[in-house]
Amino acid sequence: MVPFPDLLPALPEIILALSGLGLLMAGVFMGEQSTRVICWLSVLAFVVAGLVVALQGSGREVTFGGAFVVDGFGRFMKLLVLLGSAIGVLMSYDFLEREKIARFEYPVLFIFATTGMMTMVSANDLISLYLGLELQSLSLYVVAAFQRDHLRSSEAGLKYFVLGALSSGMLLYGASLVYGFAGTTSFDSLATLFTTTTGSHLGVVAGLVFICAGLAFKVSAVPFHMWTPDVYEGAPTPVTAFFAVAPKIAAMALFVRVLIGPFIDLIGQWQQIIIAAAVLSMILGAFAAIVQTNIKRLMAYSSIGHVGFALIGLAAGSEKGITAVLVYLAIYLAMNVGAFAVIISMRVDGRAVETIQDLAGLSRTRPLMAGALLIAMFSMAGIPPLAGFFGKLYVFQAAIDAGLVTLAIIGVLASVVSAFYYLRIVKIMYFDEAGSTMDEPASGPVVAVMGVSAAFTLLFWIFPAPIVTAAATAAHTLFGA
Repeated sequence: MVPFPDLLPALPEIILALSGLGLLMAGVFMGEQSTRVICWLSVLAFVVAGLVVALQGSGREVTFGGAFVVDGFGRFMKLLVLLGSAIGVLMSYDFLEREKIARFEYPVLFIFATTGMMTMVSANDLISLYLGLELQSLSLYVVAAFQRDHLRSSEAGLKYFVLGALSSGMLLYGASLVYGFAGTTSFDSLATLFTTTTGSHLGVVAGLVFICAGLAFKVSAVPFHMWTPDVYEGAPTPVTAFFAVAPKIAAMALFVRVLIGPFIDLIGQWQQIIIAAAVLSMILGAFAAIVQTNIKRLMAYSSIGHVGFALIGLAAGSEKGITAVLVYLAIYLAMNVGAFAVIISMRVDGRAVETIQDLAGLSRTRPLMAGALLIAMFSMAGIPPLAGFFGKLYVFQAAIDAGLVTLAIIGVLASVVSAFYYLRIVKIMYFDEAGSTMDEPASGPVVAVMGVSAAFTLLFWIFPAPIVTAAATAAHTLFGA
């Protein structure tokens, strides 16, 4: 008889799943006026799940027949995902009310998407990997098209669905090839198999290529980035903010776990794929954003570029490289939510505006908003001593230590190019003539996100130890310690 699995390692995911089901039923019985309450209860669910994650200890636990693993790496990434999801809900409600799309299903979809993300982060089997990925994706397809009366939002949801289905098919095909030639889907068994055998079957390598392609889509790395600008532009702005952080961090965590776990001994095969994706993502992110006039599209290309920088650390394939990836993602989360808090607040006479030129003269009409966006833009550009500089510094150091000097040089050059469009936004805010006066941010949570993000980004250099030490400890657990 199959023993009943230990549920304690999966307690955060269980809490979120039950919360999602409970809030869905509550919304059905309470009606549309329950949206605000359900938003706050969903944030509470994220907080409770985060506390459980933080209290789970420091060891490595495996359950569900080896398909689900909880370790230091998973805990670190889950806390980032939960933080990103909670902030996404907090920044959403006033926007939804103003656009008359406040429905109780919205935060519930965030909960189910986050449950899928956390399952992805803890996946220790190709099957559990796919289950988590699809639970996340199906929820995200719906929230992308949540503003269904707007053509752009419907188009965003459709494009994301079609291209997401294609990437899922590639991922499944790769997983089936790996299973067919290796005889197992378990990460632990695959790691043992590749450690004890010399060389690898061509079929396994082909499967690995397809898995990398599927995961590259989820992090919107070039050349699998096609959906990103249109979806970012078309989706409701709080959804775009959510897409830019939590799902991207979860997918990056999955990318790291798959390549550093079962396939670490095949680094000679996958490293060149990651290097190519990193180079292309940094170059496209740097140059394509220059010509953008819509700030959400600009942030889409910016996120593609940032994925390229994070992939530099993964390409190093070392403990130091993975530490750099984790630090970079934590800083990326802080920078992005601050920038999107300002973008969500971009309204003139109650009407949402999205063009970069609408920011003209913001420093004189809304100096605090302009200051928050200035800090975020300078940090994304990698200007010292802001947090973004240290994120890039860590990944470049890891690349150089791994002998990938050319990759680090390309990263530095791409960072210099990308500084142009970040600084252009600052120039428009501070030196162009003011046009229409921007409305005040509508809610306390949005203002709080702006302030906390700006403070973290500005002061990270004074006390970086908590983030860096936690990231180093998390990365250490991936390498058999």
